[in-house]
Amino acid sequence: MGLQSAQDKAQELGFHHLASHDALGRGRNQVSDRNWKVCSQTPAPGRHPSDTKVDFGTVKLEEDCPATDAGAVPESAGSTMPDLKGKSVKVARQTLDSSTSFTIEDASGADRFILVESNWKICSQEPAAGTALNGQPVTLRAVKFEESCA
Repeated sequence: MGLQSAQDKAQELGFHHLASHDALGRGRNQVSDRNWKVCSQTPAPGRHPSDTKVDFGTVKLEEDCPATDAGAVPESAGSTMPDLKGKSVKVARQTLDSSTSFTIEDASGADRFILVESNWKICSQEPAAGTALNGQPVTLRAVKFEESCA
């Protein structure tokens, strides 16, 4: 179902605490709800109190739904470096604490500027996932989602 139609139906049924996220895990905003379709929802369809939050996992109309919903953008990483490989640069920025300094490089070697961060995926990171974050700078290397990491 289209996102706008799903939201309208949920509201018609008395649910008003609605959210949506990019099911591909790229952190894209659903600015125009009519351009997105629903792939999953939490909670699953069924009987629920009307004050239940309903979260729709969505993709753009021309995209296929993923086998597994990547979920909403995770909360702040806190004091441990998360595994950002395969995530969008936008999600990485949202996940790392706002005080973390980081550099993003084009992993293709073409030295391109990364403008639309949700269109770029992380190929490698320094420090490694699981490393304590103690204020050290982070380096992320990324390519466009349709490209493969070398």
